[in-house]
This record gives sequence, structure tokens and C-alpha cells, in this order.
Amino acid sequence: MVGQFKRRLYEILEKGAAGDAASRFVDRVLMLLIVVNVTAVIVSTVGDIGETFGLVVLIIDIVSGVVFSLEYFARLWVADLHPPLRHYGGLKARLRYAVQPFALIDLIAVLPFWMPLLLGDFRAFLLFRLLRFLKLARYSPALRSLITALVSESRAILASAIIIGGVVLTAATILHLVESDTQPDAFGSIPAAIWWALATVTTVGYGDVVPVTVLGKVVGSVVMVLGYVLLALPVGIVATAFAREIHSREFVVTWGMVARVPLFEELGPADIADIAKLLHSQSSARGEIIARAGEPADSMYFIVSGTVEIDLPGERLEMHAGNFFGEMAVLKRANRSATVTAVTDCRLLVLDADGLHRMMRRRPEVAARIRDVVRQRLGKEELTPGGDMSSEELDEPGVDIERDT
Repeated sequence: MVGQFKRRLYEILEKGAAGDAASRFVDRVLMLLIVVNVTAVIVSTVGDIGETFGLVVLIIDIVSGVVFSLEYFARLWVADLHPPLRHYGGLKARLRYAVQPFALIDLIAVLPFWMPLLLGDFRAFLLFRLLRFLKLARYSPALRSLITALVSESRAILASAIIIGGVVLTAATILHLVESDTQPDAFGSIPAAIWWALATVTTVGYGDVVPVTVLGKVVGSVVMVLGYVLLALPVGIVATAFAREIHSREFVVTWGMVARVPLFEELGPADIADIAKLLHSQSSARGEIIARAGEPADSMYFIVSGTVEIDLPGERLEMHAGNFFGEMAVLKRANRSATVTAVTDCRLLVLDADGLHRMMRRRPEVAARIRDVVRQRLGKEELTPGGDMSSEELDEPGVDIERDT
């Protein structure tokens, strides 16, 4: 019983499987609590508001501390269920998990709750409370991708920072030589001139220190233009890396969805990647009919997000993110077995039969493997004779079946 509870807790907290309502609910509650907590900390620093709502802020802080503590210890408890940590055993797996970045962020989130109890309340703990917003990175794939992009391009970003630092130092040195006699307070030393150089290169331009000689103004103009060029370096590097990371993540998800289709299970990774390139995106609004029973079927669908309802004779199915339907449509000529309607706003990936057959003509070895699967599977019982759905689609995890009575 304890083992089942632990496994379920791991699935809710860490695995986050598509279609898991409990996991989505817990994630959203924790995200809301993070936002409320950070907002309360910020509001508490405003004199009148902080005094008026001091008790409310205290209650929010206590609730947040208790919930974040329970979450942290629960994640430590199930850490030995992570595939990379399973072979280390209980204690060692938990210690290794505890030093991972997200676990350290979780620890920072609970320290402001426990440290005042042990050391007394210090104003410095206010920073730790605000750092709880870092926990949002756990629930935001885009933010995780941005962090990964920054890490992957750390060397290029460091090189850009060195170049910018060199330009700042050079500009400060030149202005010191040009303006030190005219403005000894502002440019009497290179360290003093660095303030002007930083403000100019970053295009902030506070205006508290400016060159007054003709040569100083010429140098300042050049540094201003260089500032725009230099700031574009790290921005371009991060933007390119972020776009690449997003594309890679989406490709991996798409590749995994295609690889799960029985029709393509005999294909190699490169062949599946080629098929994934044939997919195109389709968005369907809530209530929109995606496919109608009896119409010619010439494509299959992968559900990226949302829920669809499939109305079959005698039963209705709900399919969620990660499921697919209409597989037989790319095997042979068929009609739609059922009417498919979007229950929520959906994002779908569509594989057209024409595109697949064109690839098969270009790749005879792929065509041969697919035809072997076709010969094996056409003899099996289909959901609807001559239809576009196979029995394997019903066995997919996350498919909810409701029988009509």
C-alpha cells in the first residue's frame, strides 16, 4: 500500500504525465501559491499596506512555508524512483537529488520558513522569500528551455562579456586621457571614467557625466554606436540558442509520439525522424468537428494538447494529449469510422497519407518495413470494418471509454 502511494506521489510531483488531472492540479496550485507568496512579500514592504494586512501576509507566509516544506520532503522521499537514481539506493539517491538545481531551489524556498525559527527574523530573509519565484521554472517548459539555452551558450556569452568589458575599459582610458584636465572629478582616473563608459556602452546615458571637449564628444559618439552593436551580440546568441532549444524539445516530443504508433514501431530512429518532418500543425477550437463519420479518411492525427471526443456506435471515447487516432487512414483507403469533436481547444499534428506515400516511394527500404507491418495488421480485427481506426488506439494510455446504454 505504501509502495503504491509512493509511486502515485512520484507520478504527481515529478513525472507529470500528459492527461494526469491530479498532476496538473497540484502544479497549478503550487504555481498560484508561489505567485501569491511573492506578491505578499512585495506588498509587505509598503508601509501602510504592510501594517494593515500584516496578519494576512503572515498567514500566507506560514501556509506557503508548510506547503513548500511538505513538497520538498515529499520530493526527497520519492527521489529514489527517478530512473537515473534508482541504482544508488534510498539515502544516496536522495543525497544526489538534493544537490540538483531544482532541488536546491526548493530548499531555498523553504529556508525562509525554518531559519527565523532557529536564528531569529533577519531582514536578509526577505531576499530568500522573493527567490521563491525561481520555483516557477519547474512548471514552465519555456523557462527551462531558456535556462538550458543560457547554459549551452555560456562560453559565447562569456566571450561577449569580455569584449564588452574590453570596450568599456578602452573607452574609459581614452576619456581619461582626453578629459582629465578639463573634468578632473569625472575623468581624473580610469576607475572614475569607467562609470561614464558603462552608462554609454549600455546606452543608458544617465547624463550625470558627459564629455565637454570636441575630441571627447567624438569618442563618446563612437562608443554610443558601439554600444548598440555590442549589446546585440549576447541578445542574438541567447535568442538563437533559445529558438534551437524550443525546436529540439518539440522535435523530441513529436518523435516520441510517432515512435509509439504500431505502424512505425519497426522503423529506425532516422526513419521516424523523417516521418516526423512530414507532420503539420492544426488547431481546433472547442466544439469544432475534426473529422466526420463516413467521409474519406486520408490522414491520421496526434493530439499535442487538449481533449477530443470520438463518437462511435455504442460508445464514446475521450482522447487526451499524447494519444493518436485514424492510423488506418495512412495504411489503406478508408472512411472515417466516427465523428471526432474537440472537447477543448486542441493543438493537433496531422500526418497526410499522400506525404507518407511520397516518402515511401523515395525510401524503398522504409516502404518495405511498413508494408510488412501492414500485411500483419490488416488481418487483425479493426474497430470498425473498413474504417480508419485500429484496436490498438483503444488500448492507448489516457483513453477514456464510455459505453452507451
